[in-house]
Amino acid sequence: MHKNYITPSFSFWENNIYFNNIDLIIVGSGIVGLSAAISYIEKNKKAKVVVLERGVLPHGASTKNAGFACFGSVSELMADLDTNSEDKVWATVEMRIKGLEILRKRLGDKQIDYKEFGGYELFDKQNDFDKCANSIDYFNKKLKSLTGINNTYTIENQKIKSFQFKQIKGLILNKKEGQLDTGKMMNNLLKLAISKGVFILNNVDVLRINDISTSVELETSLGVLYSKKVIVATNGFASQLLQLSDVKPARAQVLITKPILNLKIKGTFHFDAGYYYFRNIGNRVLLGGGRNLDFEKETTTKFELNGKIHARLELMLKKIILPETKFEVEHRWCGIMGVGSEKSPIVKKISDNVVCAVRMGGMGVAIGSLVGKMASKELE
Repeated sequence: MHKNYITPSFSFWENNIYFNNIDLIIVGSGIVGLSAAISYIEKNKKAKVVVLERGVLPHGASTKNAGFACFGSVSELMADLDTNSEDKVWATVEMRIKGLEILRKRLGDKQIDYKEFGGYELFDKQNDFDKCANSIDYFNKKLKSLTGINNTYTIENQKIKSFQFKQIKGLILNKKEGQLDTGKMMNNLLKLAISKGVFILNNVDVLRINDISTSVELETSLGVLYSKKVIVATNGFASQLLQLSDVKPARAQVLITKPILNLKIKGTFHFDAGYYYFRNIGNRVLLGGGRNLDFEKETTTKFELNGKIHARLELMLKKIILPETKFEVEHRWCGIMGVGSEKSPIVKKISDNVVCAVRMGGMGVAIGSLVGKMASKELE
């Protein structure tokens, strides 16, 4: 029998509205969690769907990412092909592209401030650039059916001077990549979920999940809750609740400058096989990455700044990105991603009534909406 949550801590009204007869609990209110909630309730309009979030805001990376609407630079995809089959790599790229389409259609470009300025990859070593440049025809043929254009990637070395970069030997453009406002995206996902009747409860920590056949029992900081079904969408924090060996937290360090007069940079940019990334936000520069400088310390769920990495980020601004421009760093933060030995997400049933939707591989903005939709389908 499906159990109800009853505790003296809450009134009859609170128990009845929020905690009794729950059809689906989703753990995590990030991109994947909210997308799963929206997808599920669109198909099950009378369902009671409750999203539990441990933080005041989504706790991992959904409100802390750089807002890159990207699906893969040439060097990143080449590295993926070295360790995974072609079928798996291109299937994951297709998921990212479809995920972005779902997100844009669901919220609208204006609501997320989406701008398709293109995504550039910078190379400071001639050999690395030549290797990627020689592979462009292959990648364009593979992507034609997914992006709808003949030449997704083009060499744009003539723009190095106009961007005022230093130490850069080559520049490759991905015409179909864009940028968005992370804050607007998450705020409008929240509004949409709530408008469809989804309950979102913050500051609720889920401690343990137990599938008891007829329902799922969740031990939480509120007490014990019961739901017919559960989706775990906590990405880098998934191993705290589930036995998943190939999902590890990966911390990402980020900074943003104060406004810069006559900023020449426009678009999204990747460097060093995607380990560094930067973009303009209006007339500011956002720069993040550097996890490869300190993998051990950055494999963590602690929200702390890494001084070594931030020093390197500032050096990159001075030497490569803004060598002829004075700037001041206004703000720094970090987020927690979920990574593993493969870039493809894990969407599967853990038990009869529990589904996981984790391991976004640093591409949550792109792939998250599709992963949420896939998770909701696992419950059908």
